[in-house]
Amino acid sequence: QVQLQESGPGLVKPSQTLSLICTVSGGSIRSAARYWSWIRQPPGKELEWLGAISNLGNTYYRPSLKSRTSISRDTSKNQFTLQLSSVTPEDTAVYYCASGRSIGGTARNEYDDWGQGTQVTVSS
Repeated sequence: QVQLQESGPGLVKPSQTLSLICTVSGGSIRSAARYWSWIRQPPGKELEWLGAISNLGNTYYRPSLKSRTSISRDTSKNQFTLQLSSVTPEDTAVYYCASGRSIGGTARNEYDDWGQGTQVTVSS
């Protein structure tokens, strides 16, 4: 069974870049036909898909956040990362990494595996 674990700072100052790492175990991020996504849930709001990287290294982003979002991977460490630049308090959320055979969904059952999530607060 694939397991995912998010890691990164829990507090980021406004205008800085939020950086998170998802470490994958029990499976390879190069596994065929799989996508590795970042999803967040702001307080009191629904899940929001941010972007994904495919098993081939292709990236996909939420259009409204594309200019601020970058997703990359380190296959030697079986990790993929999220960078979100120029953050504001509106970026405060629980951030999840997830894997599945499609992207863009906002329901938990659209993904096969989830990390436990990590709280990120944007505040000075």
